[in-house]
Amino acid sequence: MPGDTPTSSQEKPNAKIQSKLPPGMVMGPDGKPCKICTAFRNWGPGTTNHTEPDSNRDKGASRAPKASAKPSEKQKQKTDAKGVFFPGMAGVIATGTAASASNAGEKVDSSSASRPDEPPAGCPPDVEQLGRATWMFLHTTAAYYPEKPTPTQRANMLMLLRSLPILYPCGWCAEDFGKDLQSNPPQVGGREALSRWLCERHNEVNQKLGKESFDCAKVDERWKDGPSDGRCD
Repeated sequence: MPGDTPTSSQEKPNAKIQSKLPPGMVMGPDGKPCKICTAFRNWGPGTTNHTEPDSNRDKGASRAPKASAKPSEKQKQKTDAKGVFFPGMAGVIATGTAASASNAGEKVDSSSASRPDEPPAGCPPDVEQLGRATWMFLHTTAAYYPEKPTPTQRANMLMLLRSLPILYPCGWCAEDFGKDLQSNPPQVGGREALSRWLCERHNEVNQKLGKESFDCAKVDERWKDGPSDGRCD
């Protein structure tokens, strides 16, 4: 997680490095470009001054800020990274992904399953792939959480969720989720409450991105039981 706000004397060397970063790239807490914090299409330190718009940005963010209200490099990087942990995973709710097709038993060509702006097969994940995988893990874990968990199970679930702001590889993402945990404490009293809590957190992100909210009454259908037509059986 990012540390305290640096002093002015500490900001000077970082400002020189940040000024060389292409739009969309994110600086890590070590003062270097953070690969796991950046979308693959925006990764290219020192190679380009242009990138495609980041689909994870809030809708109000523009590709080029107006000169009259030009944000600092640090502010731009925080805007690019803001909410990437959860916005980067918002696509998990949608059906029809390559992963969903694979789970349904369909053979998926690895060359066509990856979008052009994603890392090639066999490469480390970028911030969006990591986000989607983490969302899938959290939603599925909640779907199989006990209806009446023991004190130990509740404690372990709390530790899992509270560890993410500390251990998650993307620093800005971890910080954003940590703030959300403080505002909305995890509901670990049972499977239904936990599943709804995660769904609501996910919907908050979707709303920030201008996406439709998912019907939280359908979390079991999406993450545990599958649709009633049996196509996932």
